Amino acid sequence: MTLSLLALLPMRAECQSGLRRLGCVNQMGCSLDSCCRLSCCRLSCCRLSCCRLSCCRLSCCRLSCCRLSCCRLSCCRLSCCRLSCCRLSCCRLSCCRLSCCRLSCCRLSCCRLSCCRLSCCRLSCCRLSCCRLSCCRLSCCRLSCCRFRLSCCRLSCCRLSCCRLSCCRLSCCRLSCCRLSCSLAYATAQVPDHAHGCTHGSCYPATGDLLVGREKSLKASSTCGSRKKEPYCIVSHLQDEKKCFQCDSRRPYDPVYNTISHRIENVITTFKPHRKKSWWQSENGKPDVFIQLDLEAEFHFTHLIMTFKTFRPAAMVIERSADFGRNWQVYRYFAYDCASVFPGISKGPLRKVDDVTCESRYSDIEPSTEGEAIYRVLDPAIRIEDPYSPNIQNQLKITNLRVNFTKLHTLGDNLLDSRVEIKEKYYYAMYELIIRGNCFCYGHASECAPIDGIKDEEGMVHGRCVCKHNTKGLNCELCDDFHNDVPWRPAEGRNTNACKKCNCNGHSNQCHFDMAVYLATGNASGGVCDDCLHNTMGRTCEMCKPFYYLNPSRDIRDPGVCSACDCDPDGSLNGGICDGHDEPSLGMVAGRCRCKDHVEGPRCDKCKSGFFGLSAENPRGCQTCQCDPRGTVSERPQCDPVSGDCFCKRQVTGRSCGQCLPEHWALSHDLNGCRDCDCDVGGATDNHCSMENGQCRCRSYMVGRQCTQVESGYFFMALDHYIYEAELAMLGQGCSVEQREHQPGRPTTWTGTGFAKVPEGSSLDFSINIIPYSMEYDLLIRYESQMPRDLEEVRVTIIRPGPIPTSSPCGNTIPADDMLTVSLPAGSRFVVLPQSICLERGVSYTLHFEFSRYLERNNVLIPGTTAANILVDSISLLPRYSSLEMFIGGDPASIARKQSYERYRCHDGAKSVTRPQISDVCAKLITSMSAIINHGALACQCDPQGSVSSVCDMRGGQCRCRSNVIGRRCDHCGPGTYGFGPAGCKACECSLEGAVTRFCDQLTGQCPCSQGAFGQRCDGCQAGHWGFPNCKQCLCNGHAEECHQRTGACLNCRENTGGDKCDRCANGYYGNPVLGTGNSNRCQPCPCPDGPNSGRYFATSCHQDNRNRQVVCNCNQGYTGSRCEECAPGYYGNPSQPGGRCQPCRCSNNIDMSDLDACDRRTGECEKCLYNTEGPDCGVCKSGYYGDASRRNCRKCTCNFLGTEQTQCTARDECVCQRATGQCQCLPNTIGLTCDHCKPNYWNLASGRGCEACGCEPNNAVNPACNEFTGKCQCRDGFGGKTCTDCQENYWGDPRIQCRGQH
Repeated sequence: MTLSLLALLPMRAECQSGLRRLGCVNQMGCSLDSCCRLSCCRLSCCRLSCCRLSCCRLSCCRLSCCRLSCCRLSCCRLSCCRLSCCRLSCCRLSCCRLSCCRLSCCRLSCCRLSCCRLSCCRLSCCRLSCCRLSCCRLSCCRLSCCRFRLSCCRLSCCRLSCCRLSCCRLSCCRLSCCRLSCSLAYATAQVPDHAHGCTHGSCYPATGDLLVGREKSLKASSTCGSRKKEPYCIVSHLQDEKKCFQCDSRRPYDPVYNTISHRIENVITTFKPHRKKSWWQSENGKPDVFIQLDLEAEFHFTHLIMTFKTFRPAAMVIERSADFGRNWQVYRYFAYDCASVFPGISKGPLRKVDDVTCESRYSDIEPSTEGEAIYRVLDPAIRIEDPYSPNIQNQLKITNLRVNFTKLHTLGDNLLDSRVEIKEKYYYAMYELIIRGNCFCYGHASECAPIDGIKDEEGMVHGRCVCKHNTKGLNCELCDDFHNDVPWRPAEGRNTNACKKCNCNGHSNQCHFDMAVYLATGNASGGVCDDCLHNTMGRTCEMCKPFYYLNPSRDIRDPGVCSACDCDPDGSLNGGICDGHDEPSLGMVAGRCRCKDHVEGPRCDKCKSGFFGLSAENPRGCQTCQCDPRGTVSERPQCDPVSGDCFCKRQVTGRSCGQCLPEHWALSHDLNGCRDCDCDVGGATDNHCSMENGQCRCRSYMVGRQCTQVESGYFFMALDHYIYEAELAMLGQGCSVEQREHQPGRPTTWTGTGFAKVPEGSSLDFSINIIPYSMEYDLLIRYESQMPRDLEEVRVTIIRPGPIPTSSPCGNTIPADDMLTVSLPAGSRFVVLPQSICLERGVSYTLHFEFSRYLERNNVLIPGTTAANILVDSISLLPRYSSLEMFIGGDPASIARKQSYERYRCHDGAKSVTRPQISDVCAKLITSMSAIINHGALACQCDPQGSVSSVCDMRGGQCRCRSNVIGRRCDHCGPGTYGFGPAGCKACECSLEGAVTRFCDQLTGQCPCSQGAFGQRCDGCQAGHWGFPNCKQCLCNGHAEECHQRTGACLNCRENTGGDKCDRCANGYYGNPVLGTGNSNRCQPCPCPDGPNSGRYFATSCHQDNRNRQVVCNCNQGYTGSRCEECAPGYYGNPSQPGGRCQPCRCSNNIDMSDLDACDRRTGECEKCLYNTEGPDCGVCKSGYYGDASRRNCRKCTCNFLGTEQTQCTARDECVCQRATGQCQCLPNTIGLTCDHCKPNYWNLASGRGCEACGCEPNNAVNPACNEFTGKCQCRDGFGGKTCTDCQENYWGDPRIQCRGQH
């Protein structure tokens, strides 16, 4: 092809339209016999039998009929077949199909220069590369193609008027115009004036041989003599004596010095005299050989022509790659026998341009030399709708082309003789290979230039378009820089579709295309300027950037049209942006600053009154004076204009006087502004609190604003919280435990369960293992004296686990401090040791008490007397207040606390077990002490069984105990009780007569009985006796062994007897129990009908008649019969069967309960329903009645006989209605509970067929209603008749229009 196929395709529709006017085109293409007489013979009609007719004498023989075998038929007798041009290089062109094939012009050099010097100018050669020379200036200028000067040679002359000459009938067959029209007179109106190149329309580069200049890119897989000289023979030169030769391709071909070189580059077209003496030749006998062209860029490939020196291949494949050899696709298969060589490949015909088929016409064994093979990418017989479609583009695009020879033609002797000499005459040899194509530029270029790095040679087809129409790119596929105002499109006909320059008002030289903008402007402009200069912006750089404004005194194209805004960036909106241009409707003045809300001034550089701190970060520019009126001395919201500091009250701080000083809260209008936190010195960790709500930072489990309260389930300890009971201590010799029972209603003067009775000279050892806080403790001893005088000396020794480290809190303690002496006054119940003891947290101690001396009445010491003893209750560790920082801190608050503690004698309140009500002052101080010592509040840990709830007394931690339960945690029974559990403890109730003591075992409750007493409480007689303490034998008539210990009533009587002495028969039995178990009249089960516990006992009791000795049953309700074996009236069932019972008949209370036949006595089915009811349970009103059967209010249906469906009535006053509501079943258009009146606008209830519509004429009647009995409508004046469809009396006219009356 000499012109781009895609340049021709847009004209296909016009050309075909012209052919239709000539009469040679039908719906299937030009396939009629008559078309041969017209110029359309270049179409597929040549495939028909027209070639055998006289049409060969016409010019159509020069067209595509030569693709068939007509050259071997009768057409060879004509002059076109007598020439030998088919054996020459003109096979590159399409002339081989025409009569010019037998001319010799193709052998001359005019093909390189200008064929116009010879007669071939009437053939197709003027479309080849010779057009790049000056042939158009020679005699061919007399033809019509010269009207388009030189450029027509680079485009498709088929579209021009030169198609009227004979040359058009020749060469155009190689291009796609064969599918369109050769009569281009109809298409010239769409063709640009090529005299002006690309100026007024589309333009296209010329096609050429892609092999020219690409010798190094062409390779063959096999070459004869590439490694050494090799012999070969020929079979076609029978007249020559020499039939075998040698080839040596180690050096290039030289017409003088190396004529036997047959390299692949020899196939590239030249017009030198020796062109028939050089060729490419493969190695002997090698069937699988390929030739491959590797291009440096993407090209559009149109067709190839191969001219062979030897037989054409028996089979070959043409392949292409569009990605530089990574993937290959087959163009076409060629084979002498397609079915056997390429099974499964279709033999055609082609239906789509990309169909892959197998073709046989170029694979015959004849001719033996100068045979051709031609392949076109786009078959002329296939119509192409869109030449720019991706499918067509992809079909034409190549980067690599490969021809695979897969099978040799032989004469058959190689099958009989396997000698090497036989194979020497079978090989591939090719005179010439032409690969036609061009660079594709979408109609935006008329020539192409070399790609960088590619050497330019004459006649070479280059791959880089020299773009016009403001386009760029290797294929002119993009708009040129700064020409993006409209979308890129390919040029079409006279429309260049040139890219349009962007309008940036001189402020930018870069832009891009935006389709959204293009559509928004009605396809007028889509260019968007990039990188606008001179402080401009916008799609066309028509606006100023932020912080600049459009100077109205300057032109829009002036580089200085945008002036800088003079606005303070801190006080202006958007960082100093001014009005960009004048816009009176929006109140905009170019250059005017827009101040923030709290800023003023021409430059927006000053805060307004009442504001301070001009800042860029502030969206309003300046801050409002944030002076809190509660904390400022002056209530005016004025502040320092620079710092914004306000003037605060004495206990207020902060820039805005909105914060309290540390240890203060509750900012208010008070004189000082804030209040003290006043956090509890013990309950809080410090005196800091939240300024919002005054909440102090509390210790563990402390709550309240000041941390003076405890969480639920926690408590503050009392001063004597750490108590150690003497009865639990290690008792010395002679000591004993004396329990004491708590008396209800009387105060308890001791702790625990009692005392340790300690004689003079004995000792007690207390284990101290819970010390919550390292400090000084006062030791409290609680006791009860049993002697009239004081216990003179009690020695107390603190036994420590080891030496005391000097660095510990008790490091100053000396051994003498652990040896203490105290006396126990007889008139007191407690005593505190005069000297405190130092104990440390986490250390276990033992306190040894030795009760050594008692003072006799006469002040005479009587050592060792056993009569002197004392009851020790407990000891307690009282925290000494003077060891705590809260009292000795030295600050005024600490001094005040110490004074209050001493003034109210808070320490003394913890000494006695029975203590007076503690004062609020002491309670608060002791609460703080408890929180410090225990690091917060203590858990109640109330025993879940012994306590009423898990919450204890917040002061002291005493849980609320259940009955007879004692202990702070309510975790054990009190003395004289037992059975600790969820119900509390039960009293021992040990008998005073039979028990040794009043205290029982706390687990079992067993009292310690004296001799002769029995039972848990020691309050009973032996088995079979009663009347403690004067026991007597039980009298039970031989039917029981035991009786009640107090009353003597017999227990568990046997033999079906009962009574206090087992002297009567039990309920359900009859007989005489006094006669003994052997008597036949003993207590027997009542036969009603069976005895108790049999499942068939239906009586309350029975007795035996004294006269006739018959048993009489007292039947339960619902039973009757002498043995209660039947159901009473109103009941049903089968009591005679095991498990059978009598049940009330379920008849909804609608039967006579005294009637034996009211219901079935076996099934319970109701048989005599009363009160107008029916059904198996008398639960519904019977037919013709309605109401609630369960309430006995079934009433007779009162349906109107005329308005009720006749099927619902058996007589005039006997109709059926809905049983629940009484609604009768009405006739059509009849309503009412009893169907006694018509629907609105209906009448004639008396008809008995339902009510009829009134039918009042809507235009003539007052309303649509009529008389319910007569059906007469209420007519307007002038109208009459039953339905107002007539004129009233004395009126006339058409009542559908108007009735007139006499006036």
